[in-house]
This record gives sequence, C-alpha cells and structure tokens, in this order.
Amino acid sequence: MYYTMNIAGLERQLPLCAVSEDLYIGAFVIFGDCELTVACARDLLAKAPAYDYILTAESKGIPLAYEMARQHGDKKWFLARKGVKVYMQNVLDVKVKSITTAKEQHLYIDGADAEMMRGKKILIVDDVISTGESLKALETLVEAAGGEICGRMAVLAEGEAQERPDIIYLEKLPLFNAEGKIIG
Repeated sequence: MYYTMNIAGLERQLPLCAVSEDLYIGAFVIFGDCELTVACARDLLAKAPAYDYILTAESKGIPLAYEMARQHGDKKWFLARKGVKVYMQNVLDVKVKSITTAKEQHLYIDGADAEMMRGKKILIVDDVISTGESLKALETLVEAAGGEICGRMAVLAEGEAQERPDIIYLEKLPLFNAEGKIIG
C-alpha cells in the first residue's frame, strides 16, 4: 500500500508501514532523494524565522539540515547524535522515545557544539514531526546548552503535531488504518 503526496511541488509515493495492528504511517524517507531534499530545504527556508544555527537529530534530518544550511549560506549546523563518538567531549545527553523506534534512545551533542549554541537562536529541523518526542529531546538539549529555540520545522506533520501552532511544516501527513484508509 502506498499514499501519493505532493511535497514541495514534487509527487512522491510513501509506503504505508504498520506501527501497530490498527495504525499505519506513510514512510517518508528523504535519504537518497536529492531533488526532494533540495526542494524541501528551499520551501522550509522560505518560511523559516531568523536563526543563528540549525539543529537536527540523527539520522533522517541530516540531509535536510545540511541542504538548508548550504542554501542559506551557513558555515555550521548541529547534529544531535544517537551515540557518543570518541571525539565528543563534555557531552550533553537526553532520552527520547520515538514512534518509529522500538526502544528508548538517547540524543547527544558535543560540549563544543553546546558552547556555540549558548545565547544563540537555534532552529530545530526534522523530516517528520509526529508525537513530538524527538522534538522534545532536541528542545531539552538546546535549553541545556543555553540556546534559544527560535523555531521548530519539519517537512511533514503527522497526527497531533498538525494542530501545534509552534511547528512550521510544509504538508500534513495523514495516519492510516490497516486497509490504508485515512483515519486522521
């Protein structure tokens, strides 16, 4: 089963994937789709508030954050990692439970990146915002670093995220039942 969407002026087929017996989501995977990544970055930047740095979570937000930063002329953007790397020091850590991940995860930012965020306007960017758990974890990291969240953006908003006035997004991604019919 697939759901056809127009995203940033481009038509894409999203495979429907089971989250539970009664709930399916449209799988939006931006990896490898250069045309879509460039178009989404362009359209999000047209709606973006003024910011100093972009922050995203590993991993599906990476190409989007990179392309937004590139198009905007930014020299630096930040990545919250799913694991601590040997080069990371004075790491900030927060727990996150995502709808698309079976177990609890952590997000980490390097202490040097956290220091650069202090007192700066941080734009949080992701591919899809659904339950808001990943977003909440990123917000916690920004606050712990002493940064100011100036905006929350995603290509798609799913479920309750569609009703949040603090999220800027390009399109609504519906939820589906086991037969592929839209339920919300």
